[in-house]
Amino acid sequence: MAVSRNLQGWLLAAPLTAVLAGFLVLPILTIFIVSFWQATEFSIIPAFSLENYQFLLTSPVTYQVFFKTFIYAALVWGLTLAIGFTVAYYLAFHIRSEATRMVLFLLCTIPFLTSNIIRMISWIPFLGRNGLANQALMSLGIVDAPVEWLLYSDFSVVLAFVHLNTLFMITPIFNTMMRIDRSLVEAARDNGASGWQILTHVIIPLSKPGIMIGTIFVLALVMGDFITVRFMSGSQSANVGRLISNDIALLQYPSASATSIVLLAVVLLIIGALMRFVNIRKEL
Repeated sequence: MAVSRNLQGWLLAAPLTAVLAGFLVLPILTIFIVSFWQATEFSIIPAFSLENYQFLLTSPVTYQVFFKTFIYAALVWGLTLAIGFTVAYYLAFHIRSEATRMVLFLLCTIPFLTSNIIRMISWIPFLGRNGLANQALMSLGIVDAPVEWLLYSDFSVVLAFVHLNTLFMITPIFNTMMRIDRSLVEAARDNGASGWQILTHVIIPLSKPGIMIGTIFVLALVMGDFITVRFMSGSQSANVGRLISNDIALLQYPSASATSIVLLAVVLLIIGALMRFVNIRKEL
């Protein structure tokens, strides 16, 4: 009987296992193998070599680009966490009507019904030299000339990243907050805890799983992105994603594969470090 149940379990898991193997494990394994190949301007040589990794790990440009990527990821994470936690907290603890709460949450998702590229490009006429933001600043007398750094700068890159990824922080935090037992909050309030104490000693600790899940989403998306940096910086800035994209455009697939493997390893190390702070499986 136990053998039959185990066999049934394996059969049920077989389709998902096949999908994961075909669309996740096999592509990563292929990229890993190609990362050890050699390439010239005209051809790819399937011969084992550490040349790609040696060049990647000894080039100052690599460390500059990775540092820039970490800066983007840290800024976007901090801003999306502040916005996401605030919105989730308001929806979970200040909106009493379930229907109103769901309507407001769905309103947060409306921008995500359109393409990322469309939402990103929509900032260009707003932030441009003759855009609405500069016109408003000059009409109010705040500035005398258009502000140049609003567009095609690190500011516009971070702004677009925050706009594109905030929902990925709001959703898991909101979901976690909705699972918090309200009697714990009432008990803390009855024992004389202030609003700040309730927030820091009850709500934030119990919201850690959602915060960690949102953090993983945002960091993975920002560190692997390349199109946002390209468009919103006017090709004046770079991150690891753009480095990979440029190698692919030059048909340097082994070099792009090596960079991808290093980026994957870095992201997995970050996720592993985050998982040490909270056991997401246990908490959820």
